[in-house]
Amino acid sequence: MTTTRHDIRRPAPAAPRAAAWRVPSSWPQVLIYAGAAAVLLMWWHGTRSVTGLDGWLTEAGRVTGLLAGYGCAVLLALMARIPALERGVGTDRLARWHAMGGRYTVSLACAHALLIIWGYAVTSHTDVVHQTTSIVFDYPEMLKGTLGFLLLVGVGITSARAARRRMRYETWHYLHFATYLAIYLAFWHQLANGAQFAGSTWAKAAWYALYGGVGLALVWFRFAMPVVRGLRHDLRVAAVHAEAPGVVSIYMTGRHLDELRALPGQFFRWRFLARGHWWAANPYSLSEPARGGRLRITVKDLGDHSRALSRLRPGTRVWAEGPYGGFTGERPTHDRALLLAGGVGITPLRTLFETLPGDVVLLYRARRPEDLALRGELDAIAAARGARVHYFVSEPAGYSLPLNGRALRDLVPDIRHRDVYVCGPPGMTDAAFTALKQAGVRRRHIRNESFEF
Repeated sequence: MTTTRHDIRRPAPAAPRAAAWRVPSSWPQVLIYAGAAAVLLMWWHGTRSVTGLDGWLTEAGRVTGLLAGYGCAVLLALMARIPALERGVGTDRLARWHAMGGRYTVSLACAHALLIIWGYAVTSHTDVVHQTTSIVFDYPEMLKGTLGFLLLVGVGITSARAARRRMRYETWHYLHFATYLAIYLAFWHQLANGAQFAGSTWAKAAWYALYGGVGLALVWFRFAMPVVRGLRHDLRVAAVHAEAPGVVSIYMTGRHLDELRALPGQFFRWRFLARGHWWAANPYSLSEPARGGRLRITVKDLGDHSRALSRLRPGTRVWAEGPYGGFTGERPTHDRALLLAGGVGITPLRTLFETLPGDVVLLYRARRPEDLALRGELDAIAAARGARVHYFVSEPAGYSLPLNGRALRDLVPDIRHRDVYVCGPPGMTDAAFTALKQAGVRRRHIRNESFEF
């Protein structure tokens, strides 16, 4: 273990205050459930009576179909990169909601197809295979709807954890774009065949408003805004510096960067307009507070895209989407903090180490001493503000830190009375949560944001 402690008690600079509006984290869930209740009310209002096996099966199919259609709109809204949602809820939390909602939506779509076919088969006294053929080829917009359903199921299969582990991120990312086509095709099927829309102008208007609003948000925040900001800020690569084996810092300069109002701990999605890079917008945190018309990210070689960033040339144009994320020093619950970093997870914590007010302790874990990126800067920050920074490495083993509650309490005796910020690889993060629980830290006092989207 290597420890640096400085006792020069100077006040830390206050973190910049966000001027952008954020949505309280509980509101989106309330709105989602309220929307689902409204969909059920729409079905109830448009259904006169339900009798017999065929009636129950058919109406169950219609309910699941309406909820699946509503779920598709919610899935798109969660990933529309709406800044107020990203800041208020947190990008990783939105991604988890999206993944969970995707499972529900695909399940509802499958239930809808099976129940409708079964119900119609009972009504017409025919077999399921014949009824399926009749529905697909004889009903309006059903070929589109069937193709949309198959695409949605295919995206759901490729998004399963077991499937994602077997493919490159870029491959999965582009397969995921099929969701847009699937939802577009299914939308017209819903309006053409949905019993609730057949004789109700207000129901159609509500569905158009739902999908139209989500569509506008997607077009603006995911496609138009990056272009507008790219032209406005003229962000370009200024330099690329090696920080550690396989780790580089990329410095960028531009115009009016103060308008981005980026907080320490937040990240952007960066699109470098160079050969082999322009098609990908990957998330990387700022590794120093935004200041003086300059932004910096620090990237570890974890794949083809991140490895190629070390070869970027000065002058390369950059489009930055963001800032995103709620991993910031806003709304603290204590006047002191513990930062727990693993590997390249030091990048957002380095900015917080510099800017969080009060007493701050940083624990930084890496595999080898040479993997401790930005160590010189961390020591300088600790000296300037009278903070403590502890370094631990796995090799040699004598300098490792057993990640358990007892070890954390020994290093930071008042750990229960600190806000804790955790950032690192998934395995390290999981172990840290377990250790913090053992140390008596409440879950609401732990802040974490994952990039495992």
